[in-house]
Amino acid sequence: MTDEYFMDRALELAELAFKEDEVPIGAVVVLKGEIIGRGHNCNRQRNDPTMHAEIIAIREAASFLGNERLTECDLFVTKEPCAMCSGAIVHSRIKRLVIATEDIKYGACGTVLQVCGNPLLNHNPQIIFGVKREESRELLQKFFANKRMNKKQA
Repeated sequence: MTDEYFMDRALELAELAFKEDEVPIGAVVVLKGEIIGRGHNCNRQRNDPTMHAEIIAIREAASFLGNERLTECDLFVTKEPCAMCSGAIVHSRIKRLVIATEDIKYGACGTVLQVCGNPLLNHNPQIIFGVKREESRELLQKFFANKRMNKKQA
């Protein structure tokens, strides 16, 4: 299976978040070609700021493995992780991080901050940007355009 295949699965989860009126971000954790963790943003509906797609997917994968270390796992996420999620990626020892699009306001994998990829930290995942970038950007832009439109109409 390809990176595009797994990013498509993450995009399906982002679409689910979109339908639930959450910021459309999805994530999957993959081990040896099998998805072992899935998540999409649901922090607004749960009133919990930690319910980001990456955190949910990492928790599910760790539970599946019975281990907080995900050393042989890849994480596919539709938008660059924030500092909180990047910290969880470092702590869980994700091997490879595949990101669809950059986050120019909160990205913590090199765009704004550098939590993932910081040489001062004890773990650095391989980071790949750009897999399904346009699809992710379009979904995010559609979501925020709808929010702006609804705000104007209110």
